[in-house]
Amino acid sequence: MNLQHLACLYLLTLAPGLAAAATPAPPIDRQAVVARHDPQLRAIDPQTPLTVGNGRFAFTADVTGLQTLPDLYHAQGIPLETQARWSWHQDANLAGYTLADANVDYTAHGRTVGYPTNAKSPAGQWLRENPHTQPLPRIGLVLTGKDARAITSTDITRIDQRLDLWQGRLQSKVTLLGQPVSVRSAVAPDSDALALAVRSPLLQQGRLAVRIALPLGYARTTTHHNPPLDFTQPEAHRSTVLEQTGRKLVVEHRRDGARYAMTVASSARLVITHPAPHVLQIAPADGESLDLTIAFTENGVAQAPDAATVFETSARHWQRFWQQGAAVDFAGSLDPRAPELERRVVLSQYLTAVQMGDTLPASESGLTTSTWYGKHHTEMVWWHTAHFALWGRPEFTARTLSWYQRTLPAARAAAQERGLTGARWMKMTGPGGRESPGGNPLIVWNQPHPIHLAELLYRADPTPATLARYRELVFDTAEGMAAMLHWEAAGQRYVLGPPLWIAQEIYDQRTSMNPSYELSYWARGLEIAQQWRERLGLARDAGWEQKRTHLSQLPVKDGKYVALESNPDTWDNVDSRHDHPSFLMALGQLPGDGVDRDTMRRTLHAVLSTWDWKTKIWGWDYPMIAMTAARLGETQAAVDVLLKTDGPNNRYTGAGHNTNTNLPVYLPGNGALLAAVALMAGGWDGAPAGNAPGFPRDGQWVVKAEGFQRLP
Repeated sequence: MNLQHLACLYLLTLAPGLAAAATPAPPIDRQAVVARHDPQLRAIDPQTPLTVGNGRFAFTADVTGLQTLPDLYHAQGIPLETQARWSWHQDANLAGYTLADANVDYTAHGRTVGYPTNAKSPAGQWLRENPHTQPLPRIGLVLTGKDARAITSTDITRIDQRLDLWQGRLQSKVTLLGQPVSVRSAVAPDSDALALAVRSPLLQQGRLAVRIALPLGYARTTTHHNPPLDFTQPEAHRSTVLEQTGRKLVVEHRRDGARYAMTVASSARLVITHPAPHVLQIAPADGESLDLTIAFTENGVAQAPDAATVFETSARHWQRFWQQGAAVDFAGSLDPRAPELERRVVLSQYLTAVQMGDTLPASESGLTTSTWYGKHHTEMVWWHTAHFALWGRPEFTARTLSWYQRTLPAARAAAQERGLTGARWMKMTGPGGRESPGGNPLIVWNQPHPIHLAELLYRADPTPATLARYRELVFDTAEGMAAMLHWEAAGQRYVLGPPLWIAQEIYDQRTSMNPSYELSYWARGLEIAQQWRERLGLARDAGWEQKRTHLSQLPVKDGKYVALESNPDTWDNVDSRHDHPSFLMALGQLPGDGVDRDTMRRTLHAVLSTWDWKTKIWGWDYPMIAMTAARLGETQAAVDVLLKTDGPNNRYTGAGHNTNTNLPVYLPGNGALLAAVALMAGGWDGAPAGNAPGFPRDGQWVVKAEGFQRLP
């Protein structure tokens, strides 16, 4: 035995823990973590419909595995819908409204600029409501033959439904009229096709069929959240059979200029009937099995792969999804809340992947129901998509940024119309990027998001190709941000606003100036853009640097950060302590440009002890605050606020949906949860050494984490 071997033996004898430390931890059993949170239902729960989808197309089902009880679920919980992110409709613009028709003049810094904030004018209403999402058909079970009628909840007993997350497959079993019915469903990962495998003696008896009803769209109601589907105007749209054989049916649906095609196909013979306009019923020609594929497309005719192929490709896709990227396992934790946090994390990964993986950014309700007319809010894009990059799935984030790249000409035009250079990003918009009237055009915290997201993608793939891909987007966005700053000679500084609408949406937009969070984000965004210039071999932009280094300081009063300088009443006025405590994001979501940590710590403690948690605080606020606490080393506070139970908007359904007041589905909450857990489990630049630096190290939490990308 040589001296080296003796030395090693001596060290292991003195410190056996060193051997354990040197041994790599076994990898997380990802399938076990995922499988223990498969949603399973034994009773009807309108708050817990389950969804299969591919991020671009999704199908949400009740306990039958189909959309058999739509009225019950819409009235008491979450609607049952089939949606595709490409499916839109626009009413005729008979008056020829343009965005300028909704303009209101705002005067500041010696300039008067029109912003389209008049949402209540006829022009504002039309521009806000159009375009809007066009729902796809409702697909459910119906009784036929001598029992022909709609199925009700009282008809259904012995419910056993499970969503197999590992394979992306929904398995539903019920008893109907004393007979068993089972439905398997899955969505193809590479096409907008739903596969169904229905089994029941009722099919062979001619007493059960699949009913496909094509709605006009959403009913016009006084609310733009969760509207019902409209089946009351059959003359206002057209459903045309393009092809029908014994095994295949192709239908084209048209409403004004909106169009989609649906292909229903089976390997076995079908009985296809048309009992009413825009209604189809599908049953097997014989036997008690019905295997169907129902595929949709915006253009042409949808190709329908056979059902077995869809089930197989779906299983492979979801197994790859869970095996790649990051994972976290809380097994062994003594804190009784750990299993619930793990459940939320697993289900949020699934929900964001099935609802938000498209090249058009998702709406806040994803592909489940319609909110804000299906339009997306660009200030929510960070919460919707940053977590994908942090969890080692940057391709999802890249799809979102592709919309910004396509829409860059519209953002440049918006900047030019407002006397700016570079790009000025729209807030509430549809596929084309046109602004929607309201307070929306005055929100500014959406502006740095493309830069920050591009930086996350560069950290995932730090190559010249990434720099070249997003160079134009980063530089034009930075130029627009710099152009929005104004020189204040008296203070020898640059100020942000007015007019603007800060992230805490309670202040006068005409007078708001220098909000804490937005100032820090401006500094961070311009610094990232300068780093990109240096990576590309370019000198720092002198104009950006002048503005970045002479930016106003974050406003402080009585030793704490306040929402904004122009009205620093955060801690003096209880009415100013609801909505988002957005100033915390300067050190949380962001790394803290311009932040004094002691001041932020006092601010965090004041929020935790005095904030109004019941008035318009949203699902993403809880994880956002947890991120600030984690960066400050307040790990117990981070966990406590992440799992806070005394507010109305931090609840998660059996399916994993974050629900908010009047919004049964609110995906920014799910995305923010994943971002917070990524930071707490995976760390951040400058985080304390060791595993899971954002969780308490008091023996209550056992956190196994792998595959995370650190947050800047």
